[in-house]
Amino acid sequence: MKKAKETAEAVPATAPIKIKIGGKEREFDIDDPVLPDWIEDNKLTAGGYPYDKKMKGEEYEKELEGLQIELVKAQAWLQATGKRVMALFEGRDAAGKGGTIFVLRQYMNPRTARNVALTKPTPTEAGQWYYQRYVDHFPTSGEFVTFDRSWYNRAGVEPVMGFCTPEQHEKFLDETPHFERMICNENIHFFKFWLNIGRETQLERFHDRRWSPLKNWKFSPIDIAGVGKWDDYTKARDQMIERTHKEFSPWIVVRANDKRRARLAVIQRILLSLPYDGRDLDAVGKPDKKIIGEGPEFLKD
Repeated sequence: MKKAKETAEAVPATAPIKIKIGGKEREFDIDDPVLPDWIEDNKLTAGGYPYDKKMKGEEYEKELEGLQIELVKAQAWLQATGKRVMALFEGRDAAGKGGTIFVLRQYMNPRTARNVALTKPTPTEAGQWYYQRYVDHFPTSGEFVTFDRSWYNRAGVEPVMGFCTPEQHEKFLDETPHFERMICNENIHFFKFWLNIGRETQLERFHDRRWSPLKNWKFSPIDIAGVGKWDDYTKARDQMIERTHKEFSPWIVVRANDKRRARLAVIQRILLSLPYDGRDLDAVGKPDKKIIGEGPEFLKD
């Protein structure tokens, strides 16, 4: 109880919000330490998630270790050949981007495996070509670079929250495929992951952040501001994927209500796409087609 009180005092209070889920109007008070039953009961299956139980921890740890061994091999191949890898991680707030990136990079040499998580643009950056500050972090020979959010901020957070104009948003959707074709023409192994979660899943994760002494730094007022804009974010997501999903730079959609299955699916996809020396296909395994797919059609399934 003392820890909960300390956590409550560390995070500014917010007013309860009313949201409509499954045709029912609900009230969600993130300052109440007790998670409502309607969230608890649906946090895994929300949004039509295909499993009703999380992957068992022992099974997950065993598969993850095998995949991480393969990642170390893949990094050695990058170093030997000078090949480059760049992976973008996008999704709603609390979709699990940071945790996925962590296990992906956990045993890779940090000297040549970097993560990029940029803050809001400085005044100088705001006056530059929109993509410029991201290009500065692109991989050099032998590097593996992940982006925890990327230039796709302009397709999601910015238009929904009013941080860019409709004209800037439309220009971004029009120009981005051309920009990404240049990336692929540079022979960079380029991945775009969208981690997709259900609404109750997101609310449960927000609640967990709010009341965790270790994770409350992740919680911000903009999280709650976005809760009531679920449909707006869905519309922006669908438009983004429809306009920027291309054969040369496809959107890889991962159903991420279960973080364990999502992390394994992401690593598998990367390993199956890289022709590195000594690849053990038995260790990599086969993709779970219930969890991972491509483009707008997979979002509709």
